[in-house]
Amino acid sequence: MRLELVTGDITTERVDAIVNAANSSLLGGGGVDGAIHRKGGPAILAACRDLRAGAYGGGLPTGQAVATTAGNLPARWVVHTVGPVWHESEDRSSVLQDCYRNSLRVAAELGAASVAFPLISAGVYRWPRADAVSHAVTTIRAEAAHPVTLVRLVLFDEATRNVAEQVLGQG
Repeated sequence: MRLELVTGDITTERVDAIVNAANSSLLGGGGVDGAIHRKGGPAILAACRDLRAGAYGGGLPTGQAVATTAGNLPARWVVHTVGPVWHESEDRSSVLQDCYRNSLRVAAELGAASVAFPLISAGVYRWPRADAVSHAVTTIRAEAAHPVTLVRLVLFDEATRNVAEQVLGQG
């Protein structure tokens, strides 16, 4: 599995599956979630409403992943996952790792060869960027046996990219 760091807008990535750092309602929100719902169009929201009407009536549990259509996005699917909120006195690292692990599993089950991830929980959920990068990279590399051959970690800005390069020893 090849891991790439890119800076940019995840909604423009031409990959098989884009991972959405969703909220548990699956009905859109701010940040990455809002951008994916806005640019993906009503088909994503309709698919998420169907999920809420079925198996995910109470919302998507933190750390789990589920897929929908990508609507108007240049991908085939959106894999939604709910990251944990960072908390100084409670280690939620395993749940953050589950987001990456379960998203890769769902993408592989769909037949995706390429997946783009945001840096889950590092925005409004306040996970420290360097630690978030470390968990992302460690988990993605540990899942190298998946049929997914390309993973892009799409970083929102140059400052986050610099942090990621330092964590990976590239900067």
